[in-house]
Amino acid sequence: MDRENSKIYSKTEKLKMLYEAKNEDVEFSAAEADQEDVEAQARSLEADKRQLHEILKKE
Repeated sequence: MDRENSKIYSKTEKLKMLYEAKNEDVEFSAAEADQEDVEAQARSLEADKRQLHEILKKE
């Protein structure tokens, strides 16, 4: 890692990046979703929780 160009992000900046990344996801339509889509959505939510937990744990 290049220490000269590295930046330590604040908790607020990390949360903002997480929410911005989440907003870039494709739109989910429950009406058109099949079982695999629903399962993928559940896995995505669990992954978001884990990622947020890791961000908060590092603070």
